[in-house]
Amino acid sequence: MVCAQVARMEVIPFQSITLTDEAFLSGHGSGKPVTVAGELRVPRGGTERFPAVILLHGSGGVSGYVTDWEQEFLAMGVATFVIDSYSGRGVVNTNDDESQLGRLVETEDAYRALVLLSKHPRIDPDRIMLMGFSRGAQATLVASLKRIQRAHDALRGSEFAGYVALYPNCSWKYRDDANVADKPIRVFQGSADDYVAACRAYVARVRANGKDIQFTEYPDAGHVFDWRALTQPLKLPQAQSTRNCQLEEVDDGQIINVKTKRPFSYSDPCVERGYTLAYNAKASSEVSRAVRVLVIDVLKPR
Repeated sequence: MVCAQVARMEVIPFQSITLTDEAFLSGHGSGKPVTVAGELRVPRGGTERFPAVILLHGSGGVSGYVTDWEQEFLAMGVATFVIDSYSGRGVVNTNDDESQLGRLVETEDAYRALVLLSKHPRIDPDRIMLMGFSRGAQATLVASLKRIQRAHDALRGSEFAGYVALYPNCSWKYRDDANVADKPIRVFQGSADDYVAACRAYVARVRANGKDIQFTEYPDAGHVFDWRALTQPLKLPQAQSTRNCQLEEVDDGQIINVKTKRPFSYSDPCVERGYTLAYNAKASSEVSRAVRVLVIDVLKPR
């Protein structure tokens, strides 16, 4: 376990909006204003500007695997900004009821955090990467879509230097989702994860479009394979999973169940309950090395 020094920590509230995935994808509707917060940590004192990684949590909220990665980055001389997309919206977690909150509010929060950090005196606006886990990884991949970026005037020309998605849910197909940013995108998943086949197929589609995206699959690793605190597998018997759903965006941002041709709902028969989180030491070590190589190449910490 890496233990990094932290020269300064700031809890930074910022304005965002809460909106449905349909409203987010269509660009229609203003959403409900909300104040969320992020924790910024910088590795050293002084006045230098640091590269940064914005971190998006999964359905369980900000958990230990997120703070483990914070330590990794800080030890490299990279600042971190962990967004809590739930507390300000009155949500503890969405494990057992994913309908509580649109999946893409985290993408909205990430864009707003990018603009916020780009103005921070200790952050280099040209060296900010986005990294998400599970639900947050899905939001990270959506954040890379060019059509979504063009529709968000709030970005004001800001863009991420790269995107890292750990064990995302790729069972959702969005319009024009192979047309992603011209930045490095890395997807990491375990071969025992329910979503591995869908993500493998998605990355292949994007690569066929000439984009800088790579998919790394770790044998025998499952969901949340990088959480070191999980000395034993953690079973979540009531947690919702769309592993058997095939979902697709159609007109006006609506998500349909491809099988029924009707708007998707978490009450659809394809939604199942129960999944297991399990730490895999080998996969965790390997993904740490892979992300480190990417960070050194893209963010160039000093």
